[in-house]
Amino acid sequence: MKSYRTLVMATLLGASMTLPVLAGNGGPGKGPGAGALPQIDANEAATLSFMREEEKLARDVYLDMNDLWDAVIFVNIAASEQQHMETLLPLLDKYGLPDPAELDIPGWFSDEDLQTLYNGLVDRGGVSYAEALQVGALIEEVDIEDLQLAIEQTDNADLQNAYENLMRGSRNHLRSFVAEIERAGVVYEAQHLDPAIVDAILDSPVERGGSSKKRN
Repeated sequence: MKSYRTLVMATLLGASMTLPVLAGNGGPGKGPGAGALPQIDANEAATLSFMREEEKLARDVYLDMNDLWDAVIFVNIAASEQQHMETLLPLLDKYGLPDPAELDIPGWFSDEDLQTLYNGLVDRGGVSYAEALQVGALIEEVDIEDLQLAIEQTDNADLQNAYENLMRGSRNHLRSFVAEIERAGVVYEAQHLDPAIVDAILDSPVERGGSSKKRN
């Protein structure tokens, strides 16, 4: 399965090219047009917009899984994904970017590829509680990869800090889903990331600064 970001970045980047951008960190009182909104380049803008809607996808899937299976793990991690969404919104505002999740309609996405992915994940998670947990773990693996790519492709400290905080949360979420999977006697196998990366995450303790919500 390709990462969400790989599937939709070309579309988002094409849209962002219509925005006025200024390479570099910028900021009020810096560079041309002092006092204007700080600017980011087209790739950074597309990534930030994408990440906002990717976090919504995770939240919406988990809320759907809770509706189906009434499991606290999905309620708790959905609440964390809501916090992740809220982390990114001020950055969109700061850089004068439109919010792709402004309408915030559950299960609806402005990007058709994300919409298709959401539909497929919900269908898979509806098969059984065990599959729903696998869906949760898969989402977190993909999020981890996408956030790592986003960190590597910007030198903007605001964006890097936000993505690093979100990635800590995603690693903790992955630990929580896998703990629930293995509680049923199933050995978890990596679905998207390199198995060595997944093993390293699972073998390390819960990280402070990122939420870890487990089923009671």
